[in-house]
Amino acid sequence: MGRYAWELVTRLSNRPELESLRFYLNGRWIADPASLLQEAHAAKPKRRRKVKVPKWYTDWRSSSAFRSSIFHSPNYFLPAHSGIAVATIHDLSIIKFPETHPMERRQKFDRELSGTLDRASHLITPSEAIRKEVIEYFSWPADKVTAVANGVAPSFNSKQSSEILIPTLSRCGLRPNEYALCVSTLEPRKNIGALLRAYSRLSETLRARYPLVLAGHKGWLSESLHDSIDKGRSEGWLHYLGFVPEADLPALYAGARAFLYPSLYEGFGLPVLEAMASGVPVLTSDSSSLPEVSNGAALLIDPNDDDLLYKGIDRILLDDDWRALAKARGLEVAARFSWERCIEQTMAVYTRLSPAL
Repeated sequence: MGRYAWELVTRLSNRPELESLRFYLNGRWIADPASLLQEAHAAKPKRRRKVKVPKWYTDWRSSSAFRSSIFHSPNYFLPAHSGIAVATIHDLSIIKFPETHPMERRQKFDRELSGTLDRASHLITPSEAIRKEVIEYFSWPADKVTAVANGVAPSFNSKQSSEILIPTLSRCGLRPNEYALCVSTLEPRKNIGALLRAYSRLSETLRARYPLVLAGHKGWLSESLHDSIDKGRSEGWLHYLGFVPEADLPALYAGARAFLYPSLYEGFGLPVLEAMASGVPVLTSDSSSLPEVSNGAALLIDPNDDDLLYKGIDRILLDDDWRALAKARGLEVAARFSWERCIEQTMAVYTRLSPAL
């Protein structure tokens, strides 16, 4: 969701159709969204500077000026607003799998989602699978929900030589084509526990040859999972990198022999797209949006079946004929996705709601 919001911020700024573009966060106007990234990475966040705006602009709830503007929330919730409003609903995991989310997040959705739906003029989802869920669950008019797929950055590609990959991989203790990769926040919905159980069943020789690499934030509700991670690390077949800087991710993907993503449920599944764009064979789940995004390029398994997951991992590591086909198909599918296309389709939604654009 952060990547999606950032792509909107940076790319919409270059659209000549928009007369003006302003940014709003937690009750305040943001002059430069890039400053939020600087604050997030600073050891001691700087005191937030109050942005001076015209007096009439400070209370949009009563200002008639906003009635001809479009407010777009890229992360579910819409504040009180008198104009045209668009909300992006990334998935319904909070409803379908509430036990996989922290209590405070569930409470926020209980408080605010119904109000957002009352105020929204249009909804955007990242996949057709989630579009159908939103229409069905909320009885939402089908013509007021549009699926707009995410994109993939050009930095994720298959044309990186070993010489380019080695500096990054060496810092992580890795070598090209000699590890399987999973990039994911450690949270229950991502099904990492099942992945570890399946990987531990591989032969000792195979695990030694192709250790599993986990990259991602420690997440939430993952205390027992960290015990399993520690066990795999002590046995030598698991590397846990934790949070990986964005600049290192393209090399980490491109150097992998396989990408494993047995998530229980996804609104889109951006890591799957990034792996395919990097020329890496993918194993993922046969549920939610993942078959739609992988579109015949990935090895699909039932994420609730540990035996199928184990057999799938063994195949994706060793079946060279299938691997070659998966790489070629993955590159073909990934080439259809771009952030430019995402912005074009988002602008089409805006234009539909406000023809003057």
